[in-house]
Amino acid sequence: QVHVVQSGGGVVQPGGSLTLSCTASGLSFSQYTWAWYRQATGDQRDLVARITTAYVPSYAESVEGRFTISRDNGIRTIVLQMNSLRPEDTAVYYCNAESTNAWGQGTQVTVSS
Repeated sequence: QVHVVQSGGGVVQPGGSLTLSCTASGLSFSQYTWAWYRQATGDQRDLVARITTAYVPSYAESVEGRFTISRDNGIRTIVLQMNSLRPEDTAVYYCNAESTNAWGQGTQVTVSS
């Protein structure tokens, strides 16, 4: 069975930073593009960032320049570094092996004064 476990998240003031991590087992980690999604209360789940098997990142326009996605195939981990956080970044964040049903459990990020 595939298991994807997230850590990190929390509550920060606008302008602050958070780091999310995602560690997976039960699949060929290095063979997948991995992505971070987020879902605000009452909204759809949207793509935030992805990183390919060749370590090439891409970002949603709303987070580009503020967030950084990275991967370490050796420890089977995806990281999302979130800087200059804004209230509109408030959401539950999920990691995903793209085009699969391998999802993390979700991590709450709240940005509020």
